[in-house]
Amino acid sequence: MHGLLLQLFCQLLGFIFYKYLASRKQGELNKPIEELQPHSGMPKKKKSRRSGNNKNKPNNEKRQKYLSLQSKVGETNELSPVEGNERKLLLTFSDHVDGRVDGRRIGKLVVSNKEIAKGSNGTVVLEGIYDGRHVAVKRLVQSHHDVALKEIQNLIASDQHPNIVRWYGVEYDQDFVYLALERCTCSLNDLIYVNSESFQNQISSKDMDSNRMPEYMVRLHSMPEHNRNVELWKDNGYPSVQLLKLMRDVVSGLAHLHELGIVHRDLKPQNVLIISEKSFCAKLSDMGISKRLLGDMSSLTQHPTGYGSSGWQAPEQLLHGRQTRALDLFSLGCVLFFCITGGKHPFGDNIERDVNIVNDRKDLFLVENIPEALDLFTCLLDPVPEKRPKVQGVLNHPLFWTSEKRLSFLQDVSDRVELEDRENESELLHTLESTATMALNGKWDEKMEAAFINNIGRYRRYKFDSIRDLLRVIRNKSHHYRELPQEIKELLGSHPEGFESYFSRRFPKLLIEVYKVISRYCKEEEFFRKYIDSNII
Repeated sequence: MHGLLLQLFCQLLGFIFYKYLASRKQGELNKPIEELQPHSGMPKKKKSRRSGNNKNKPNNEKRQKYLSLQSKVGETNELSPVEGNERKLLLTFSDHVDGRVDGRRIGKLVVSNKEIAKGSNGTVVLEGIYDGRHVAVKRLVQSHHDVALKEIQNLIASDQHPNIVRWYGVEYDQDFVYLALERCTCSLNDLIYVNSESFQNQISSKDMDSNRMPEYMVRLHSMPEHNRNVELWKDNGYPSVQLLKLMRDVVSGLAHLHELGIVHRDLKPQNVLIISEKSFCAKLSDMGISKRLLGDMSSLTQHPTGYGSSGWQAPEQLLHGRQTRALDLFSLGCVLFFCITGGKHPFGDNIERDVNIVNDRKDLFLVENIPEALDLFTCLLDPVPEKRPKVQGVLNHPLFWTSEKRLSFLQDVSDRVELEDRENESELLHTLESTATMALNGKWDEKMEAAFINNIGRYRRYKFDSIRDLLRVIRNKSHHYRELPQEIKELLGSHPEGFESYFSRRFPKLLIEVYKVISRYCKEEEFFRKYIDSNII
């Protein structure tokens, strides 16, 4: 009897133990992917019990640096509450299959194994989720943790600017540092390349199969429909309003960095990212080798580490010379040239670029039909750093002016030169008229319709080889546009866009030649401050 009871008791214990093991195994299978992965930091078995005798002290110091940086963000990086289940967010990764996601959790960060981009020194960019937000995860090897720290510090300093990629957080494990960054659609390099004429001529319909398209093309194809067929260039080769906006975004982001004393040092199309939401927006990224000027310093140390990317560096970078904000302006010139020309470079093909940069062998032929662009790139790509514009001067350059601002400038210049005494050989007026050959390319009445010349001749006589007189015509007809006969209005077009275009098509170099003269003689005058910023570093 006792033996039977003992046997039953042992069977009951065995059944209970079996159910316990089964339920525990099932619980492990039901756990979300992130709970099955180790959290950031070293495994427990490798941690020392005493902080005073910690063999992993360097790793702990790195962790403290990251944590202190994380705390500096404060409320500026406060994230919105997570909506829905994180697993649903995971399933939006582009590499999920049948509801399963290949990835893992590290602290607050869920990292997919889906690679978005690849950088140097083992750096890759992956899809991820940080605190319920889709992010791009920049993964750096632990040996480059100093680069990660520098990038985080400069991202924090420049955070909240619309043209700088946002940083949300950092995690790390034994092998890597993970930066959670703002998720963008593609790079400027991808956008220009896909929309360029050379690419459109190469692509075939079979290449548009989503199973064959490169990752960046998949992302471009999936962008909102109103942005998908973006026009970057006009029929005459001029940059469109949309492209000029993206170019200005790049300049604006760089202006913000320079205002904070940060020199980017690696500006190139691949490091400018594009967000496509209601409209396109360009943002500077990848500040791993950026440096911050200390105090009133105007240049970095004589031998700063890291020298940017081949083909996009200023000559002083290639020659390991004195580095100032001006080196970013040189790279900016290359990037803006790349935008306007649909992917070309002012210093030639990849292999020869660095040699051409050092020897100042540039070819600006492709922008000679855009006088404002030619003027800006000539200044930006000057081999002498001190002769390059300040970034604020680039923002104010006529290349980025609207039709309304271009017309307003010509009218204001007309008012200004009317004050000059023609008889006593005003230096300003003399210099202005000396540019007539370049600005007018002949007598200006020969480039206008007879009806328009007859109309202006009713009120006064003009010298058809004088820039001053042409500016007076532009000013007068603009001020009295509503009073013009309908026939003349139809010739000139709508005001101000059509009106300004009427004259710029006939005299494409007029604006930039007048601008250069006024920049030389009137840049200190309060009246012209809204047009001209100090353009020398």
